[in-house]
Amino acid sequence: MRDGYIARWKGAEYDSSPDGAHVRLYSPTGGDGFVQVAEGRYRRGVPIGELEDFFYVRTVCTWRGEPFLLLGASGEWYRLEYSGGRSDVARSLGLEPYDNGVYQIWAPAEEVTDISEQYL
Repeated sequence: MRDGYIARWKGAEYDSSPDGAHVRLYSPTGGDGFVQVAEGRYRRGVPIGELEDFFYVRTVCTWRGEPFLLLGASGEWYRLEYSGGRSDVARSLGLEPYDNGVYQIWAPAEEVTDISEQYL
């Protein structure tokens, strides 16, 4: 599941982050011009004008008829964040308050439906 900025450069997609007039590209394998910043993580700065595409993507889904962001997975469980904006619904679903107005829960993967990527 993806959640973050994605840049397409020289025909490949990279996790990325904007940095002024440049974008930092991240790769698990490195390559031409990439420098290792951690084990299994390489970074390269590229001017925005060299990118073929740049967008934000997040993974969305439905659980018990309500909209959620799919944040992560552990075994047969998904970490979900409620995106419906109604605290009464969040409480009725037994969601855990994570922050002010933010509710999350671990849900069985088999109960989660309509998983798709949303491009922003």
